[in-house]
Amino acid sequence: MTGFDRLSLTRQFLLASFPVLLVGMLAIGFWVEREIERGVVARIGDVQGLHVDGLVAPHLRSLLERDAIDSGQRAELDAIFANSALREKIVAFVLWRPDGRVLYSNESQLIGRAFPIDAGLADALAGRVHAKLTNRGDPHHVVASEDWPARLIEIYAPVRAAATGGILGVAEFYQTTDGLDAAMAGARLRSRGVVIATTLATYLLLFGLVRRANRTIEDQRQELRQRVTELSALLAANERLDATVRRAAARTTSLNERFLRRVAADLHDGPAQDLGFAQMRLVSMTDAARDDRGDTGAVTATDLAAVRTAIDTAMADLRSISAGMQLPELDRLTPAEVAARAVRDYERKTGASVACAFSGEARDAPLPVKITVYRALQELLANGFRHAQAAGQHVSMVQTPTDIAIEVVDRGPGFDVAVEKKRDRGGLAGMRERVQVLGGRFELQSTPGAGTVARVRLPLHLPESSDE
Repeated sequence: MTGFDRLSLTRQFLLASFPVLLVGMLAIGFWVEREIERGVVARIGDVQGLHVDGLVAPHLRSLLERDAIDSGQRAELDAIFANSALREKIVAFVLWRPDGRVLYSNESQLIGRAFPIDAGLADALAGRVHAKLTNRGDPHHVVASEDWPARLIEIYAPVRAAATGGILGVAEFYQTTDGLDAAMAGARLRSRGVVIATTLATYLLLFGLVRRANRTIEDQRQELRQRVTELSALLAANERLDATVRRAAARTTSLNERFLRRVAADLHDGPAQDLGFAQMRLVSMTDAARDDRGDTGAVTATDLAAVRTAIDTAMADLRSISAGMQLPELDRLTPAEVAARAVRDYERKTGASVACAFSGEARDAPLPVKITVYRALQELLANGFRHAQAAGQHVSMVQTPTDIAIEVVDRGPGFDVAVEKKRDRGGLAGMRERVQVLGGRFELQSTPGAGTVARVRLPLHLPESSDE
């Protein structure tokens, strides 16, 4: 990237447009000046043509009807140019016949000579006044040109018949540029002023437009950078969230497997053992019934009592396991009612007493949030019962328009949180994953000998969630 490309659009415009406008201004000024000069020359030609026609026409018309002039007529024409004001402006005069022959001239060497008809003479013969600027050395038919000014106005004016208006001849004369120079000086000053003012106004107007556009572009560019930064941050957050979801999915799979193993262990150690004992007693009863030598009635009554006891114990264990796996109806309950239900279920199962404090707005919440509230309290209170013997358990919940904050406290022996994280037990790990999947936060604070505090914060609004 060059140094010019590093500049702002406004500065690039200032540097690039100035020479363009300068060249354009000079070109326009030169063209306007030339057009003004041509217009002034044409006007001078018309005025001087009328003036010369008024002074010399009476003499010229009679002369043009002849092939030559005598000395008396020539003296009259010489007197006109010698004594009138024409001498101050007109340095040379030539009277042409239509065939290109010089009938009269104040330069006597030209009288009677014939020349080719040039463009100016042809225009005058066609009835038009022809006027242009010429240099002193241009008129090839002029002999005494050394004393003339450097620039002259060459004028061809038709001489018309008084009665018919037809072209009798052409009057050619060369006039000094004194009047032209005076007129051009003022016109040149005015035209240059107008061109400069117009160019400057155009430059400032374009500069203002470019500056405004540059500001708009810079604002949009800044806004675009901000949007790109926000999108980059959002993309990074989405990538982190995707990684979290993937880890959560993997963790959920592992936790489900652990949960199934725990359920299988509970079934094996409880109901399966009791049912196995009942099966063994039934086998013994069957063998005794087939043995005619034994006391069948006494053996059968004792065995039946043992089998019934084993089956009753197995059924109780199965009901307990099923009750722990099944959720109560939560659809119609508010989050505070869900929390109260979880505490009552815990107290009924364990016989412990839990202090509760619920506050905030009684607003409904999505079903996944209410399920998480129930499961979190169930797990945290159960952990407090197992490890702290339910000492000083207290549950508080505060509900705001945007989230739910839950705090569970006990005055048990406490533990080292870092060691607990390394063990990665299924209960707390599963609850942490469940809370984080909903976009919430889970904090656990505990010190050996100082009890435990668990905090859960859940959002009330989930993206693309329903209460189903």
